[in-house]
Amino acid sequence: MSEKPVTEMSFEEAMRELEQVVGQLERGDVPLEQSIQLYERGAQLKARCEEKLKEAEEKVAAITLDANGAPTGTTPVEGQ
Repeated sequence: MSEKPVTEMSFEEAMRELEQVVGQLERGDVPLEQSIQLYERGAQLKARCEEKLKEAEEKVAAITLDANGAPTGTTPVEGQ
């Protein structure tokens, strides 16, 4: 498990660690207290991944295309 704060992770970092957490929990070979900590970390990682995906979707949605499908610019995304 990484010591890096979840809020500073990229999508890829959070997803990679989330996969490790899920693997450990599925194996079931960790003590109960560690399982609880893993579950909490997993919940934070999942939320981070969802947040980063939402940001990416908003950026893609903000791009406007011309008749040929070429980007003509961007429109501001709410809150930016």
